[in-house]
Amino acid sequence: MKSNKVLLTILLLFCLSFNSCEKDDGNSGGDQQEIIPNTFSEYFGNTISRDFLGNVVDTNNNPIEGVTITIGNDTAITDNNGVFLIKDANVKERFGYIKADKIGYIHGSRSIIPSNGTNKVTIMLLEASIVGTVNSGNSETVSLANGSSVRFDGNFIEEDGSAYFGSVDIVMHHLDPVNEDMTIQMPGMLYAQNEEGAERMLQTLGMLAVELRGSGGEELNLAEGSTSEIKIPVDASLMSIAPTTIPLWYFDEVNGYWKEEGKATLQGNMYVGTVSHFSFWNWDIPAETITLCVTTTDTENNLLSNLAVTITSATYGARTGYINNQGELCGMVPSGESLEIDIYSYDLCDNETLFSDIIGPFNSDSSITVTLPENDDIVVESIIGNFNTCNDNMVTDGYVQLFYANQTFTNTVDDGTFEINLLRCTDDNTFQIKGSDFLNLQTTHNINYTFTTPLTNIGTISACNTITEFIQYRIDNEDLVSFTGNFNAILDINPSTSYHIHPELKIAYYSVQDDICFFMFGALNDSNYEGTYDFLDWYNTNDRSDTGFTLRECLNMASTDNITYNLTSLGAIGEYIDINFSGDFEIFDGTQHTINGVVHVLRDY
Repeated sequence: MKSNKVLLTILLLFCLSFNSCEKDDGNSGGDQQEIIPNTFSEYFGNTISRDFLGNVVDTNNNPIEGVTITIGNDTAITDNNGVFLIKDANVKERFGYIKADKIGYIHGSRSIIPSNGTNKVTIMLLEASIVGTVNSGNSETVSLANGSSVRFDGNFIEEDGSAYFGSVDIVMHHLDPVNEDMTIQMPGMLYAQNEEGAERMLQTLGMLAVELRGSGGEELNLAEGSTSEIKIPVDASLMSIAPTTIPLWYFDEVNGYWKEEGKATLQGNMYVGTVSHFSFWNWDIPAETITLCVTTTDTENNLLSNLAVTITSATYGARTGYINNQGELCGMVPSGESLEIDIYSYDLCDNETLFSDIIGPFNSDSSITVTLPENDDIVVESIIGNFNTCNDNMVTDGYVQLFYANQTFTNTVDDGTFEINLLRCTDDNTFQIKGSDFLNLQTTHNINYTFTTPLTNIGTISACNTITEFIQYRIDNEDLVSFTGNFNAILDINPSTSYHIHPELKIAYYSVQDDICFFMFGALNDSNYEGTYDFLDWYNTNDRSDTGFTLRECLNMASTDNITYNLTSLGAIGEYIDINFSGDFEIFDGTQHTINGVVHVLRDY
């Protein structure tokens, strides 16, 4: 599995009713006629409003900033993380279409079946790299290194239908089904309208993206009556299922789904067909489809999220999607087929399959619940917290990203709070958090934390990207104490004090004007400084070998506390020290209090 595989069709199951007529499609099997609506959009249901959160990346998985995202009449621009957020977009119950455009890349898009929660999508844009140039009036062929090719007859038109004369730059990409990134590179989803007007899911044997650009960069197409021969190679692993003749499908960039038009024939290991216009062309085996919804729970019936699910048909191949934060995944699968379902915890824990079974066949829209068995090597985690603006107001239009083991989990924030659920391996217990405030264009730094299984409350983070260092803590339910400034953060590897024999870490801040005093002292492990520590009684000269942390100096604490301190990062001089802490303590009058906080400061010595 791969972290950047697209979140294909996530939704709650909807019951749909259509005013339909009957047509004989010839593919429905048996004596039963397939019911086909008068117009294809009747498959999509009613108009609804849904939220969308997505990211746009290049082919190296780097975020792309400044991409224009369009959903219906709503638009957004990706930020420096390549992330976009559109709320209350008008889509259909069974179909939402997201377009992504930026100069220098070919048109990108994603089609999904919207869910009740936030719909997450990933789009990988392909560079508009020119692979060849032809001239109007000449018959010429442009080829890729893998053998894909397009032959042009030399007749081209501009977008307004007028004839074009001059040089034509050819942008072309072959998308191979064996490439794991294909599902986020291709437009829409593998959902189509066949020649009879019926909906189909597709198993692709390859795609070819072709865009034609004039000398001024204007978009061109083939002139009316002109055709081009197109060829793509079939991967050796797919030759056993490759039919001699296969339907051709083009992507309708206006409506967001594939349409059947023409056929291609297999010549050796190459499919060859003829087309009369260009966008994306797709060589696919169609199948009648139903919607299957999968809900995942643990043995105590708790919903599980952020899991990868693969549904495999022996005839039509595999589809992969991700369980959303409501524990659900729904998508299109072939009807009348026995299917294998496999559930993974992304590509963590040695790609271990958490669940595998044979399900189906299903002949109508269906839903199933899968209970994952207990696994000692997998830990269920929930991470919660508050996200504030730099003025300590709650963020109402933003998102929080959690980075763990090369994975990124992103959740929207609209009320100043967030919760992220995931599964992790037992041998890795650290993660990073970063928050982005769309409204004020502010972010946090990447802050290191340690899981406190099963629930990790990171407290409050604030979007102040102009601030390089901060300390925050909250006692009981009182207001958040947050301050920035010139901190003293010193690591003394060979302490001269008579109290301890271990390296000492001292973090101090005093402000007479603001009446703020903060002093954290730690006696660390000799070699591996980072880790989890408990209370240190620095006045106890009878045990100079003790390790731990204390906050007693400035917070009126009594002689002991029950606070856990997680030193998640201790960088070199000029790099960050990250500590999060939480627990309870007693002050000198015997009153009990709780505390949680974060230290994010630069090391001075």
